Amino acid sequence: MVRSRVVGVLLFGLGMLGMTLSTVQAAEKPIALFNGKDLTGWRTYPDPKLKLAKVPENFVQIRDGVMILPGETMGAIETIDEYSNYTLRLEYRWGEKITKSRNSGILLHVSGPDAVWPRSIEAQVAAGKAGDLWAVSGYQLEGELSRKDPKTGRRYFRSENDIEKPIGEWNVYEITCKNQTITLTVNGKLVNQATKLESNRGKILLQSEGAEIHFRNIQLTPLR
Repeated sequence: MVRSRVVGVLLFGLGMLGMTLSTVQAAEKPIALFNGKDLTGWRTYPDPKLKLAKVPENFVQIRDGVMILPGETMGAIETIDEYSNYTLRLEYRWGEKITKSRNSGILLHVSGPDAVWPRSIEAQVAAGKAGDLWAVSGYQLEGELSRKDPKTGRRYFRSENDIEKPIGEWNVYEITCKNQTITLTVNGKLVNQATKLESNRGKILLQSEGAEIHFRNIQLTPLR
């Protein structure tokens, strides 16, 4: 049983490594999605259920090239444009403020009206769970059965533990979306993959979900 599990993990790693090498060879020049100065190319929206008259002034802050989501108001910051076939690379770290818990996420292939949360696939960023995959609001995908959460049926656990840096230090998240496959890398380790995605195009969304989180160096590299 142990031997078969080891072999399975090795094959999973080799498969994702092969995919990563092939996509690198077909990559184009990176595009900066965040210019470090303002929210050009992005839009913000609080949870529609809150029925706020306007977006709170402190919903998003920008300091020294860093995008800061205080997390006090549930909602999102979302790209205006849609993207397909790319590698998204960004850095994130946790701030000191916690309203509910250290939870956030990167949603890919977002479609439909504003919601918390819209139909999409989520690359989890919650503390201690970065690298989990979530099928959000009915989104369809297929992951490795041994990783599937029996309680929700919508989450696929990451393959590695202890991959995140201590609170306050920067982590590197790399997400490759190629056709109907998504692959997640956290701090240089391949940690998850799903296939047969129901769509391969949509907006990219960053969650504001109960804790202060910082993002920087948000780059997207188109894949041929």
